[in-house]
Amino acid sequence: MSRHILVAALCAPLAVPALADPLPSWDDAGAQAKIVAFVDSVTEEGGAGYVEPSRRIAVFDNDGTLWSEQPAYFQLFFALDFLKAEAEKDPSILTSPALKAGAAGDLEALAATGMDGLLEVIEVSHAGLSTEAFQARARDWATTAVHPTSGLTYAQMTYAPMVELLGYLRDNGFSTWIVSGGGVDFIRGFAEAAYGIPPWQVIGTRGRTEWDPVSKTVMKTGGVALIDDKEGKPVGIAQQIGVRPILAFGNSDGDYQMLDYVTSGEGPSLGLIVHHTDAAREFAYDREGHIGVLDRALDEAEGHGWVVVDMAAEWSTIWSGE
Repeated sequence: MSRHILVAALCAPLAVPALADPLPSWDDAGAQAKIVAFVDSVTEEGGAGYVEPSRRIAVFDNDGTLWSEQPAYFQLFFALDFLKAEAEKDPSILTSPALKAGAAGDLEALAATGMDGLLEVIEVSHAGLSTEAFQARARDWATTAVHPTSGLTYAQMTYAPMVELLGYLRDNGFSTWIVSGGGVDFIRGFAEAAYGIPPWQVIGTRGRTEWDPVSKTVMKTGGVALIDDKEGKPVGIAQQIGVRPILAFGNSDGDYQMLDYVTSGEGPSLGLIVHHTDAAREFAYDREGHIGVLDRALDEAEGHGWVVVDMAAEWSTIWSGE
């Protein structure tokens, strides 16, 4: 090789492969840009917005934020499937209008029984189980039962963009937590496989439990100890995490207090809301409905500085199962 060719080769631009986009399902001109700017700010050592890794805590609602919630909460479908199976073995367990409606799959009649009726159906799926057995049942159901309209299993109906976001945050030193109105043991059954979130980083509605010295397990005894929704979400965070997170992601007015709590602290913070605008690929809903109502939080998002993510415009894909 001549000297001139060698010099030309050394001076030529290096063919460096482009870094993979950590959020490939997100439109990079929308919420993604704000998320990346926030993460860059809190991870830049010496920067004005730097946050120590131990305080990089992100909290996420589950239903409607990490996976779908229509046409009913998935935990209700879980309870209904179990109730139907138990009623086929022993019809005498159908002792109330709520249980009869649930076993028949009549959601309208079940809804007419109110919250007490819904809780009665849900408690049937918990009865006489240890927390470990219940979590195993939830995990098996989520990965095998099929959603009534999508044709996917419930575990496949996690949102691919949100799973990407969870991984991106963890890659940047964040711990990621679920803070949900859903049952804590139900979510713990599948959260690690679905989201990479271990059971101890799941905060949810808690039923009453007690230690059984015979089986050496913690048994679910029925009833509710904490409803982790609305005002209950900051309470659950304070009880289980003990410090104020710096990022919160929700989708409904049930997450308003969590978003407000996280973004009202000192130092940098970020609040985000999934806006369900995609009737073609998922479901479109906000201000009206029986699930996931987004009204007050949508009106006040701009004033709080919360980022509203337009699902139809900003997500190139929806389901992880696709």
